[in-house]
Amino acid sequence: MQRFGEKLRLLRTKKQMTLKELASVLGLTAHGYISEIEGGKKKPTAEFVLNVARFFEVSTDELLKDELEIGDE
Repeated sequence: MQRFGEKLRLLRTKKQMTLKELASVLGLTAHGYISEIEGGKKKPTAEFVLNVARFFEVSTDELLKDELEIGDE
């Protein structure tokens, strides 16, 4: 779970999305929450993790388990 923010940033930048664009897609009114998660200042909610997994078509395990890399499974 410590690497969630790092993985989120990787997925976002691979799609060449800004924080604002991702926030909009995920139904958030501001991008500050995502910025804080990427920076490790906040932990994501379960709902946020599920929305990210659906949008980027990755498993929640890939996002949450530090020992797994994105695309390993």
